[in-house]
Amino acid sequence: MADFPIEAVRGKFPALSLTDQGRRRIYLDNPAGTQVPQAVADAVSRCLLTTNANLGGFFETTLAAQQVADDAHAAMADFLGAASVEEIIIGANMTTLTYHMSRTLGRTMKPGDEIILTRMDHEGNVSPWLQLAEDLGLVVRFLPFDEQSWQVEEAALQALLSQKTRLLALNYASNLTGSINRVKALTAIAKQAGALVYVDAVQFAPHGLIDVQALGCDFLVCSAYKFFGPHMGILWGRRDVIDAQKPYKCRCSSNGLPERFELGTPQIELMAGLTAAVDYFAGLGAAAGEGGSRRQRIARAFEVSIAYENALARQLIEGLSDIEGLTIRGIADLDRLGERVPTVSFTVEGIAPETIVRQTNAENIFLWSGHNYAWEIVHQLGVPPEQGVVRIGIAHYNTAAEIDETLESVHRVIAMLRQQRA
Repeated sequence: MADFPIEAVRGKFPALSLTDQGRRRIYLDNPAGTQVPQAVADAVSRCLLTTNANLGGFFETTLAAQQVADDAHAAMADFLGAASVEEIIIGANMTTLTYHMSRTLGRTMKPGDEIILTRMDHEGNVSPWLQLAEDLGLVVRFLPFDEQSWQVEEAALQALLSQKTRLLALNYASNLTGSINRVKALTAIAKQAGALVYVDAVQFAPHGLIDVQALGCDFLVCSAYKFFGPHMGILWGRRDVIDAQKPYKCRCSSNGLPERFELGTPQIELMAGLTAAVDYFAGLGAAAGEGGSRRQRIARAFEVSIAYENALARQLIEGLSDIEGLTIRGIADLDRLGERVPTVSFTVEGIAPETIVRQTNAENIFLWSGHNYAWEIVHQLGVPPEQGVVRIGIAHYNTAAEIDETLESVHRVIAMLRQQRA
């Protein structure tokens, strides 16, 4: 952890130095969205001021805007390890992209076909498929996660597959428990049964290197605003799979890839910010000594940031484990930190999560409470969805001092609430 350039990193994020009436801010709301480097904001502003035009013309600003869009696709191809920029589809957000792709894939399905959804995923990778099944008369099979390992187990998936299985919708990491699934192994099992695999990597993308070719899946989605970028979503689709699909689109719009899946006028200024976010990771890798390609520098950035984040996660889990009546809803074994992202959720016996979070928020420590759209998780665990959990989410711009201060606050708030109940 000592080798991570935390002060240099924090210096790139203006929001980290903001105060409210002289009080510092501690951003631990990162699973819902991270802060952005100055370079991302500058890229968005520069695009709006100097390359603000629609695409497809022959004058200077439209040509420059096209370059912005091309650069964003190339940046995400490097970020995800895609074989081609034609595999990168950029849109409004992960949920919108998933709704669109689900309807596109629905053209190939018929009543009685089966799809498998997990009880570990965000609603953005559940509801689109549930509603598709309702529309088309598909059979939905739910795949639970194991409450000991906190992961989806290969044997459980194998038991649900059949000759009628057409798709597995799977998450890489949970936005509530933080657990990382063994996506490559699960994908291989589903592919052997002839199913397509659609991976939600929204929560994994800020915390680990994604290699779509190595995973073997057919689709993977993520959200730029979770990894220090602007509010937009990215969908990767394997070239041979997406090229065979007929999307819903305007009759006169392009039939090329990826354009035929990118509906309407693109968010060009946000694409500029997306490239800057990817380049931020590349810069972090370069600062850590990697001088190779952008992909290699991104990989190095994750090597150093994972080690740093794991140390903070260890500190947080150890500190929470001291609180009587507190249950961590996820992997708490410190020998398994490599199997989770640094998102830690918990409940406290007899105390509503919102009550705790309102107190920490009042101290300018930004946490979330609720189900956090992990609707299936709270139901499988028997957690009242109207209450949910307290969620603390670490990013690599957080510090050990912030974790200490947060733990002190959580300890004190819980003690105060218990005393009020006594």
